[in-house]
Amino acid sequence: MRAMRCPVMGKEGRMPPVDRMGPVSTRERSVVLDALRGLALFGICLANFPEFSLYTFQSPEVVSAMPTAGIDRVVRFLQYVFIDGKFYSLFSLLFGIGFSIMMSHSMEKGRDGIAVFYRRMGLLALIGLLHLMLLWSGDILLLYALAGLLLPLFRNVPDRKLLAIAAALVFCPVLMDALKVFSGYRFDLAAPVGGAVRYFNGLSGITDANFGRWLVDGEHYSDVLKFTLSGAFIRVQELLESNRVFKVLGLFLLGLYVGRNGIYANLERRRTLLKRVCRCGFLAGLPLSFLYAAHALHLLGGGPVAGAFLYAVSVIPLSLAYVSVFCLWFLRRKDAPLFRALAAPGRMALTNYIGQSVLGIVLFYGIGFRLGARLGLAQVELVAASVFLFQALFSRVWLKFCLFGPLEWGWRMLTYGKRLRLFRKTPSFPGRKAAPFNK
Repeated sequence: MRAMRCPVMGKEGRMPPVDRMGPVSTRERSVVLDALRGLALFGICLANFPEFSLYTFQSPEVVSAMPTAGIDRVVRFLQYVFIDGKFYSLFSLLFGIGFSIMMSHSMEKGRDGIAVFYRRMGLLALIGLLHLMLLWSGDILLLYALAGLLLPLFRNVPDRKLLAIAAALVFCPVLMDALKVFSGYRFDLAAPVGGAVRYFNGLSGITDANFGRWLVDGEHYSDVLKFTLSGAFIRVQELLESNRVFKVLGLFLLGLYVGRNGIYANLERRRTLLKRVCRCGFLAGLPLSFLYAAHALHLLGGGPVAGAFLYAVSVIPLSLAYVSVFCLWFLRRKDAPLFRALAAPGRMALTNYIGQSVLGIVLFYGIGFRLGARLGLAQVELVAASVFLFQALFSRVWLKFCLFGPLEWGWRMLTYGKRLRLFRKTPSFPGRKAAPFNK
């Protein structure tokens, strides 16, 4: 009988035997991938909380008058160097790896993996839309779901061509910004969205004068909804202006390459590759990230084309360097507590991502503790780190009793159309063998 070709096969025409590729066990592979998700969540929390706290929206006069203004300038520069863009890039890479794993598992079980994946993306789009409209206008899930719908189109593309397409997509924003500049900004996909932003801001009474304090001055959830309604269009405008979909899809494809070649499952044999990526990523990405930060803070000349180019050559390499050094450390210290501490929130990535929005509202908005527009950037980042620490502890306790995070449980049940057990038959306490976790 002629063998059926797997949707995520490599160029050899067969799926890598991931369970026999090296000394890293199935459970260890789960830990390293989940720990990387946890690391990405931590970085995303640090990146997003300056907006949740409304610090980003304050005028230069307000920012300069804060007691921590001096240290805040240093923190802001370092945030652009080490955080901005790096962790959503890591999250995007893991998304592509997850797609390859899902496809291979579906083929092994004789399922229609594409249909299951599209259902999963449809549900993720719904979750992202609700998150965008009801909680926070900085949502990324809707974009992930829409860009993810394109992934099956690339499942049979050969490896070299896949990497070439991924690289082209990462640099595509440079071309798009160049076309915008050379056309005198007549070629601007985000321009039509600006009208919708002005309309809904006018409808709600949101102005430039009260924009930075609207959410902290509002005493009712209806005020939050007014802001997120216009904020949703601001988000669309931002994504179009930054050409984010090209970057995200490019990283998805890079993750697909990593996943279908079993690189995550064969870290020991890939040690040389990891060292090379780590070395090149830091040597190129770190100095260029300083230039990117200087450009973003208007300390360095150049227009949007220069900014897009610096982003592509700094953010992606440094993000890959983070992944590589993390995996090399894992190979040396597989039993280090940090990996399992990060793996717990990583296994509940959807729940914790939405949870960060809920906690941000409670801490900073007028319907909560009203800390918004009062804290400097250094203080905000300390709050963000504390929020993630809380989530890590909560996730660890939750997973002692449950097989999935609450949102992951509902998402999985709706995807597969069947009821799944949530609670473990025997609580998983340290020193006691845990009930199996179905990835």
